Amino acid sequence: MQRVIKTAGVARPARPFYLTLHFQVLAGILLGVALGIVDPSTAQAMKPLGDAFVKVIRMIIAPIVFCTVVAGIGSVGDMRKLGRIGIKALLYFEVVTTFALVIGLVVVKVLQPGAGINATAATLDAKAVQDYASPQKAMHTVDFLLNIIPDTVVNAFAKGEILQVLFIAILFGLALGRIEKGRAIIAGCDAISQAFFGMMEIIMKAAPVGAFGAMAFTIGRFGVKTLVPLAKLMGCVILTSALFVFVVLWLIARAHGINLWKLLVYLKDEFLIVLGTSSSEAALPGLMRKLEELGCTKSVVGLVVPSGYSFNLDGTSIYLTIAAIFVAQATNTHLSLSQEGVLLLVLMLTSKGSAAVTGGGFITLAATLSSLGTVPVAGIALLLGVDRFMSQVRSLTNLAGNAVATLVVARWENELDKEQFSRALNREA
Repeated sequence: MQRVIKTAGVARPARPFYLTLHFQVLAGILLGVALGIVDPSTAQAMKPLGDAFVKVIRMIIAPIVFCTVVAGIGSVGDMRKLGRIGIKALLYFEVVTTFALVIGLVVVKVLQPGAGINATAATLDAKAVQDYASPQKAMHTVDFLLNIIPDTVVNAFAKGEILQVLFIAILFGLALGRIEKGRAIIAGCDAISQAFFGMMEIIMKAAPVGAFGAMAFTIGRFGVKTLVPLAKLMGCVILTSALFVFVVLWLIARAHGINLWKLLVYLKDEFLIVLGTSSSEAALPGLMRKLEELGCTKSVVGLVVPSGYSFNLDGTSIYLTIAAIFVAQATNTHLSLSQEGVLLLVLMLTSKGSAAVTGGGFITLAATLSSLGTVPVAGIALLLGVDRFMSQVRSLTNLAGNAVATLVVARWENELDKEQFSRALNREA
């Protein structure tokens, strides 16, 4: 018997499950895993499929962020309201990422995944981490903040720097709100954003192929066998991320009248895309669109989501804490409580720049260990084989954290249409 969905009071048959995006992406992931196991060399040749899909998504991120932010802020035109949303969002980001760092520290101290490895300078491959540990690649806090200001307007869009585009969009939106003819431009930006979202829907049809290519390469290149020696570390990261999502985020969501499980199910397409590509950026346009469908205003979505991709990296914070302590345990480096506290403080600052550079997680970890000088930087070579798999876990956690953050800030600002939110989450419209 065919299931029927009611949309705007009109009954229509549901699409067959095999035509849904989440099923096709999941099938692509499973086929990629199978090919990676059966024929690793062929699987590695599938890498361009995943790279091409992520590049096409990144191509439209900058214009989507710009148009959404301009339309949202321009229609509001209130600098005080903009500042209030920004301050609340940053306050939320700092508190929640601190929880993520502390939870990661507690779990890794209890489970001790690095104990017994007894890595020494002779057994570590220092050359393997040189690309990540080079000083010029490490971005410090001041550099990160200065990097928000682009050299030119065109350069921000050419490089696809989200925070730089966001900075320009905020100024442009505020300027449009002050001039008489600005309304027409704001309406034009809104229409253009809808066109880009239409492009995204077309691009998403290739998501199963992109997920297949990226997953096939990951399994073919690194292999499931690489997980065995560091299975305890992987389990530690997965357990901590699960605790954060289903305890911390659940409590936050519940306190604000949000059903976390329904929200995660609602975003299942985005989660599967992130799982397949190991990139949370690939899901950014879809996340913004779905949060608007849930009843969040453009101004909140346009501000919180792009900034959250740099400031609210809960999964990355968990990974960095666990990875740093794991390296210390594996190299038999004893850290006092005060040294662990300093480590958390440094990670709290350095993690903010991890999304601004390629291989940001490794670069941030290397920069942090170098600045502390207590844990051997060469120890991160132990993580190279499983970093790609842990990237999937932290990207999934980052996505969940930013979805909840946007809804919470929208609730604080009364910028969430509760009726639309309920209808969308319960699939009534």
